[in-house]
Order: sequence, then C-alpha cells, then structure tokens
Amino acid sequence: MGNILLHTPEGVRDIYNSECKKKQVLKSVLYSTMESYGYDEIQTPTFEFFDIFSREIGTTPSKDLYKFFDKDGETLVLRPDMTPSVARCVAKYYMDEKKPLRFFYLGNTFVNNHGSYQGRLNETTQIGAEFMGDPGVEAEVEIVALICDCLKKSGLTEFQISIGQVDFFKSILDSCSIEPEDEAGLRELISKKNFFGVEEFLEEKHFPDNVKEIFKRLPNMFGTVDVLQEAKSLTGDKRAIAAIERLEQLYDRLCVYGMEKFVSFDLGMLSKYKYYTGIIIKAYTYGLGEPIVTGGRYDRLLSSFGKDCAAVGFVIGIDQLMLALSRQKIDIPTKKNNVILQYGRDSYGDAVKLAMRLRDSGINVKLLDLSIDHCEYNNDPDISYAIVLDKGCKLVDMTGGDMKKVTEEDLFKILDGIRG
Repeated sequence: MGNILLHTPEGVRDIYNSECKKKQVLKSVLYSTMESYGYDEIQTPTFEFFDIFSREIGTTPSKDLYKFFDKDGETLVLRPDMTPSVARCVAKYYMDEKKPLRFFYLGNTFVNNHGSYQGRLNETTQIGAEFMGDPGVEAEVEIVALICDCLKKSGLTEFQISIGQVDFFKSILDSCSIEPEDEAGLRELISKKNFFGVEEFLEEKHFPDNVKEIFKRLPNMFGTVDVLQEAKSLTGDKRAIAAIERLEQLYDRLCVYGMEKFVSFDLGMLSKYKYYTGIIIKAYTYGLGEPIVTGGRYDRLLSSFGKDCAAVGFVIGIDQLMLALSRQKIDIPTKKNNVILQYGRDSYGDAVKLAMRLRDSGINVKLLDLSIDHCEYNNDPDISYAIVLDKGCKLVDMTGGDMKKVTEEDLFKILDGIRG
C-alpha cells in the first residue's frame, strides 16, 4: 500500500510542471485584459464569517460549505463564491462612494461537491470582475464585452455567451401565490429544461392559464435575439416586458462592439444563486459540459452589507477554461527562456557571476555541477540552451544538439532572443 501522506484529499489536486506554467500565463493574460478595461485589483480573505454566505443572502447552501470555528467560537467558512466577499469589502471601504467602481480579483473558492460529483473539483481558481454603482444597461454591455475579450485572448475562437433575465421569470411568478420551496423547485425544473417535470408541477398549482403557458414554454425559449419577440408576445405584464426590452437594448449595444455573434438568449436559464436580480450570464465552449463563465446583475446584494448599490459581474473558472483549451488542442504558449549552466570543479565562482549577469538580463538559469549526471535535461522542452563553463565556455543548442565555443559577450548576443 502506498504512503497515504503522498495523496491529496478527494476533490483537490496538485498542479505542477508545464500545466502550472500555463495556468500562470493564462492568469496573466486575463489579468491584463481586465486592467485594459480600467478595472482595479481587489483581494479578500480566503475565509469569512459564515453569515457572509447565509441562506438569506442567497449563495451556496450550508451543507456545501467548508465550516470551522475560531478561538472565540465564531463559525467561519472557506469562501465558496467570490462575489459576496467582494460586496462585503466594497460596502466596508467604499460606503460613501458615489462614482461607479470597477474591480477584478483572482483567488480560489471551496465548495464541498460531495466526492467531486460529476468530476467537479472542490477547490477551483477563479478570476472575476465586478462593475458596481451603475444600474444602466451599458454596465451590462461592458461586462459581456469584457467576457468576450477575455475568452478570445485566452485562445478560444468558438464560444457562446448565453444571457437570461431572472426578472422576467420573477415578474410572472409574483402574479401568483407560491411558497419559497415551490419556487426553488420550479426554478430548478425550468433551468434543467425538464419539460415533463414543469408540466407535472403546474398541474398541481392553481395558476392562471396564461401563466402556466409561459412557464411551460420557458425551458424551450432559447436561441437568437428573435426569442425576445416571442417572450414579449406571451404577456402583458409591464415589468416582464421591461425586462425583455432591456435585453433588446443590451443586444443593440453589443452590436456596436461587434460581439453579437457570440451572444444568444435563454429565458429559461435561472441561477441557483438567489442574489441575482436581472440578467444572468453563462458562457460555454466545445469540449466541456459546464459553463466556463457565470455571472449576472445583483442590485440588492450590497444592501445586505448596508450599501445601496447596483452591481453586475462575472467569474471565469480558470481550471475549466484550461480544460476546454486542452480538449480543443489550443496551446497556451509559455516562454522558454531557461538555460542550464554547468560548471567544472574550478569554475564555480565564474559560473555564479555569469549566472547573476544572465538572470539580471531576464534569462532563467539553473546552476549544475558537471560531476553530476544531468542527462534528464536533454529532453526538457523548457531548456533552450546549455552553457558548459569548464576551461573555457561552450554553448549547446538543446533543440539541435550543436555545440560551439563562445566568448561571454557572444553568449549574451546569442541568448538575446530568448530573454523574458
């Protein structure tokens, strides 16, 4: 039996070698893209008080949280979702701020998926952006445009951003009398596009016939912008119509960005997070059955922390995005600016000085003793050159195996092309 201490708990994994490098590159690309839209980085703690993610706020169920206690007996949780943490932070430090705020963040979230249900990890890395203080449709347009840019710059060429509108569903539902548990059940049936389940549910309820008809059709109301006209024809409810007209405005403005081809609409898409109040966003791509991006508008979440502030945002699952890129054979290029510097018994001092000069010039250097066998580096794709410093200086091209004597200055000229 293997040493149990070598294994990770179920639902988490190690990331190393080229995968770790590629993940860092992808983080950097997404980081730069969000900065280019004027978003500032914000960091929140890995664990928070339990009430930040309470049922009233409408985030992850308590049974799915990793809970523990501090020395005072307060219940703490590892954050399952970044958005409530950011909302709490903004309410604390920007309580009286009136101008719109743009933030992005990067961190790990923790959800107990009960034995990695359907292969889902319990610890995942997310990068997200939040646009706070602007209730207008233009804020939503910017968020969708930013999602498009992030996915394109990650390397994806084929993806779809599906947009729903929870207020359309809520406005129809508010015309009926329904218990919270029944609402949650109906949400789930519609979201999973369980047509027969929706019909069976509605048979037991005394809803008006026109309301039943809308709910029966909701799971199938997805596709191009034309589906919005169909939705408006089903109801005379002013709030429901306003929700659809807002989606039409969103689409018109996305056309200005030239990103309309990446967008579709799904009025049956209803998030499990109760804090969403308007549009809901999910982005999909080939090779993955779950969304790589989730988000939406949550105009009442910050009021839970004492700040009346509209907000809209999204998160990208970096682990899911990397998996999708891998399955689509899309490479994440990493810089191969590594060299190994091998030194003889009498060349250690000169090798250290040369290594320091190389590192200062942006080249990564591994120092190796010539008396030790280092043949495993021969097939390392991240090693571009080997320098042998022993009674002179030799340079070995690791891709072709060519070796030649060089002066130190020639060495820097040759290596100039691989600087980071």
